[in-house]
Amino acid sequence: MHKILINGAWVDAQTDASREIQNPATLKPLGVVPECGPEDVARAVAAARAAQRDWWKVPAVEKAGLMREIGARIRAREQALATLMTQETGKPLVESIDCIDWVAACFEYYGEVARSSYGNSIPPVAPHQINFTIKEPFGVVAAIAPFNFPLLLMAWKVAPAIAAGNTVVCKPPHQNPLSNLLLAEVYDILPPGVVNVLTGGPDTGAALVDHPDVDMIAFTGSTAVGRKVAAAAGAALKKVNLELGSVDPFIVCKDADLDVAVPGVAWARLLNSGQVCTSAKRIYVDRSIADEFVMRLHMYIGELSVGDGMKADNDMGPLISREASRRVEDQVARSIRDGAQLVLGGFRFRPEGLPGHFFQPTILKNVRHGSLPTREEIFGPVLSVTPFDDTDEAIRFANDSEYGLGACIYTNDLKVAMQAMEFIKAGTFWINDPLTDNEAGPFGGMRHSGIGRELGAEGLDAFRESKHVHMDYVMERKSWWFPYRNRRSPGSGGHR
Repeated sequence: MHKILINGAWVDAQTDASREIQNPATLKPLGVVPECGPEDVARAVAAARAAQRDWWKVPAVEKAGLMREIGARIRAREQALATLMTQETGKPLVESIDCIDWVAACFEYYGEVARSSYGNSIPPVAPHQINFTIKEPFGVVAAIAPFNFPLLLMAWKVAPAIAAGNTVVCKPPHQNPLSNLLLAEVYDILPPGVVNVLTGGPDTGAALVDHPDVDMIAFTGSTAVGRKVAAAAGAALKKVNLELGSVDPFIVCKDADLDVAVPGVAWARLLNSGQVCTSAKRIYVDRSIADEFVMRLHMYIGELSVGDGMKADNDMGPLISREASRRVEDQVARSIRDGAQLVLGGFRFRPEGLPGHFFQPTILKNVRHGSLPTREEIFGPVLSVTPFDDTDEAIRFANDSEYGLGACIYTNDLKVAMQAMEFIKAGTFWINDPLTDNEAGPFGGMRHSGIGRELGAEGLDAFRESKHVHMDYVMERKSWWFPYRNRRSPGSGGHR
């Protein structure tokens, strides 16, 4: 059974419970990890708590050097990390290799940002006073990442958290924790206890969230689980940073170049077999080009190859589990009963004779706005196409949601693009370039898609809180103190 990382050492978990990790494409076993219980959580949190104050006081320039070294170590292990991640997630190897580059870049970016960001000087309200702010870490952060991007979404938490001076207890996804355990080997240049890694399922996560010495929870996952995390954190007044689910819209206007829009939409929806929180789950296409768009989409997707992600010629891999593939199949069936027309796919299948959890790339057309595919997140390779009559209607459809993580548009009309950007509630709005991330730009959701931001300066501030410092360098008795009968006139106090 794999060991866990606590206080800088690889140790056995204090539990007999375990979980076998399988390749979702081949169903071959990859390893066995412990189902960490409350005792392991307590050990990891205690190690993080003991290390936090000294880590906070490490000068920012030293932290920056360590984080650059972490980035370099990640790049040096790119092939091993990408291979293991493909084996345990099923995604194509090329996607995993790209992901490792983004992980390394995140650590490098936050090393530099934290070095030059500490607080602000603000104007005083009276003579011989100085006012400034400093930004301090919360303490111990619980970082909980999902299965679809297990390393990237963990890095988006760990890098800014430790750059801000926090220490971290990580819980990788229970479906594919092995690549996070391999990644954790690069943390050995950090002081013991700064980063700790536990494995386990929902019970492990709940024990971590509930631990009284955890000061903040950074969680990415479903909205349903996010509500539970927020409720538990709220009861203890813990800080939270939540990136949750969504049903993101993608508007394709009549002036869009279909040679660009068709493959762009297909990639934005089918990346990682559709298991992406910001993937284009509601595709609104101008009615005048809708038929041609669907025809071209059918032809384009029909040429994509589905199979084992370790094979270089495959574009898509499996879904993460049997339950996930069954759920998507049921959602497609309910969508058809709700009036959608099936153009392509719609079922589980076995490409290359593989026994894994594969689902056919699927196209639904003439999907009614307000029906299941426009309200319920389908976490799989299903493209849902809804025609619209004018851009005002498209923008209204796109904004008619309880979610607000991301939104995309294809148009050459600047006015339409900017109107959509202003009106649609979404944490990220992409114009003519879907799903491109930037470490310097904040990422997160509005409405039911989350609380807080990752990446950018905002992502660093998510892991620290401001302290206002007021100093008067002349020690003197103030005229507005007691007794009030000595005040010069009403309202002359200076306690501001």
